[in-house]
Amino acid sequence: MRTPFALLLTLLLAGCNSWSSGYHLNNAYRSYKSGDCDRVMLELSQAERKSRARPWLQPEMSMLRGQCLERQKYFVDAAQTYRFIIARYPTSEYAYRARARIETLRANGRLPGGDGHLLPLP
Repeated sequence: MRTPFALLLTLLLAGCNSWSSGYHLNNAYRSYKSGDCDRVMLELSQAERKSRARPWLQPEMSMLRGQCLERQKYFVDAAQTYRFIIARYPTSEYAYRARARIETLRANGRLPGGDGHLLPLP
C-alpha cells in the first residue's frame, strides 16, 4: 500500500512543479505584453527556479529576458544574454532569433563600437 501511495505522491509533486513553472512563464509573457519588465524579471526568476528539471525552457526564458533588457535600454546586457543563448543552445530556434536581435542592435547603433568587450559570436 505504501509503494503506490509514494509513487502517486511523487507524480503529483512533479506535475505541480511543471504546472508552476508554466504558470510563471505565462505570467512573464503577460507582463511583457503590458510593458512591465520588472514583473517579467520576477516571473522569469520564479520560473527558472521551478524548471531546473526542464532545461529546454531556458533558451525561451533567456530570450524573453533579453527582450526586456532591450525594452529597458540595457542593450549591452541584452546582447550578452543573446550571446549566452547562442553559446549554450546553438541549435535552438532561440539561437537563430538571438543572432537576429544582435544584428538588429548592431544595425541600429545600439552596441558600442567594435563590440570588443562583449563575448564573440560563435
